Amino acid sequence: MEFLPIFLAARDRHVLIVGDGQMADAKCRGVLKTSACVTVFADNPSEQALAWAQSGDIALRAGLPESSDFKDVAIVYAAHHSDEVNDQIAVLAREKGALVNVLDRTDACDFITPAIVDRDPVVVAIGTEGSAPVLARQIKADIEAMLPADLGRFARLANGFRARVRALPEGLARRKFWRDVFKPERVVAENSDEVIRQEFEALLERHMRLQPEQGSVAFVGAGPGDPELLTLKARRLIHEAEVIIYDRLVGKGVLELARREAKFINVGKKGFGAHVTQDAISGHLVREAQAGLKVVRLKGGDPSVFGRLDEELAALSEYGIESSVVPGITSASAGAASLKQSLTRRDRNSSITFMTAHDAKGYADHDWRQLVRSGQALAIYMGRKSASFLQGRLLMAGADQDLVVTCIENISRPEERRFTTNLSSFAQRLDDDSWNGPLIIFVGIGQDNGVEVSSASTMKEATHGSY
Repeated sequence: MEFLPIFLAARDRHVLIVGDGQMADAKCRGVLKTSACVTVFADNPSEQALAWAQSGDIALRAGLPESSDFKDVAIVYAAHHSDEVNDQIAVLAREKGALVNVLDRTDACDFITPAIVDRDPVVVAIGTEGSAPVLARQIKADIEAMLPADLGRFARLANGFRARVRALPEGLARRKFWRDVFKPERVVAENSDEVIRQEFEALLERHMRLQPEQGSVAFVGAGPGDPELLTLKARRLIHEAEVIIYDRLVGKGVLELARREAKFINVGKKGFGAHVTQDAISGHLVREAQAGLKVVRLKGGDPSVFGRLDEELAALSEYGIESSVVPGITSASAGAASLKQSLTRRDRNSSITFMTAHDAKGYADHDWRQLVRSGQALAIYMGRKSASFLQGRLLMAGADQDLVVTCIENISRPEERRFTTNLSSFAQRLDDDSWNGPLIIFVGIGQDNGVEVSSASTMKEATHGSY
């Protein structure tokens, strides 16, 4: 983001608007929704501006402001029809420490004014950083239709109840109460203020009788990176979590779904490099859950696929901590979808092996001759640093050097890239092109049905019947 979305306190602030016409009036109309003091400089004020001045809502002056007029001014809108005048206004305003918005010139602005959905005190601001104002207005219209017109009254009544809610324990207990308060069916109900207050009281009494919840850990599959590939349950748990313990492979877009006040703990590991130990990760899980917190352990892909899930579950079980597992889309499935290929196909491979290229001790060893048998394909995880090792072992076991290999980096993310080559070339290709992101290696599966290389992509052909 180039602009920081914030709400600026307007009480006792002075706002100066320079210009006349529709756009200047629009700026003024927005500011008048607040308690700010407004001065407008306009040579040809509109009827609306004259009406505001007559009612005392604004101070209206002719001509252009001088340097002394910017004293104690916090915000300036330069909405004159002349760009040269707007530039002069901006210079004078900044000399006095004011923030400046220049009409239709985002590059010259210290701030921009978003589209607003006003249900005071509930306010929704929609901005596109000046790139697509029509889109912002369309989003505004959609949100306007979603939010009840009376929402502000409900929010004000709830705010008046905040002191009473301090009777609940701080943290999760209070958040649960407010979640109940703001359930959609309660918000849209057309009740009087007194009825709403009575409902608040009854709800508070019910929550005060509830036993404190014990901490818990949900192991949530974060998928390959695209937040849209998360399950609905995963999204809900991430949003509700008080603590997020996440891996290096979890996409930034997934982490954005969490509450800003959540505690984030990065326990990312990187093959053959410095990383958080497994004991330390388990320790984090136990400590946070024992503190009575809702913990989400976010694992890239699916938690049960090469994620050391059993060890972390065992640590929680030892302390009697409640846990659950939410599956995610593993990289092999997402990679196949990206290639528009199936993981298994008649007459190509009747089975596929998910395997890791290295383990806790280093390079992972396998029954390589079994892996290159006919009718088999491989999906290799964590294979970037082990590419040359994998290549050598497969060739030594009898795999043909022309066997099709597809490598996909950053699956489902905007920066995804891939290539299809053969077994004798893929390791060098990875080195030459500096492939350092999360990677899946398919052996025996190509893209576009293997058009780029010989369709010796079946293990049967590529291994010449070797077992």
